[in-house]
Amino acid sequence: MNSDIFKDRRKSFIDYNETYFWTCTIKDWLNLLEPLNYKQLVLNSLRKLVINNFIEVYGFVIMPNHIHLILKIFKPNGKEKPNVSFLKDTSHELRKDLMINNPDFLRLFEVTESDRKYRIWQRDPLAINMFDLNILEQKLNYIHHNPLQARWCLAQNTEDYYWSSSRFYKTGVDDFNILTDYRDVF
Repeated sequence: MNSDIFKDRRKSFIDYNETYFWTCTIKDWLNLLEPLNYKQLVLNSLRKLVINNFIEVYGFVIMPNHIHLILKIFKPNGKEKPNVSFLKDTSHELRKDLMINNPDFLRLFEVTESDRKYRIWQRDPLAINMFDLNILEQKLNYIHHNPLQARWCLAQNTEDYYWSSSRFYKTGVDDFNILTDYRDVF
């Protein structure tokens, strides 16, 4: 495969009104997102953006140290893009909880950057434009099978992993109130 082709498609920023496969990873691949309340925190942040019509979410999975989303952003949230708002909001909330409940673990996120003391998410999340329905469906399938990988073994079937959009696509029920069926808009 010609690696230049992949580089052309991969970028870390997201354009408005385009659909992306977006991956955010916890700094140093630490398993910060294992606790249920941290997964819920991620969903709450996404829900705020959906409710305010900043984004549409077509698919997601929350893994112990990263998240995958298929989403579209529509308009700025103040002066910043909604994906940036999401990273700031979740970083702030996670840091605040760690400060109170697990300060020793929080120390693992300390950095010597001029603009911050802690970094929760790694820099430059992966953003791949979903310019084709086949690619979108391939990435959605990848997202839904991520928890079944031998490395994780978080579920036996895709729809059994609660922190994913798989059940929504099997049953039509959105337990999280954040999802839009891609088939209705793509």
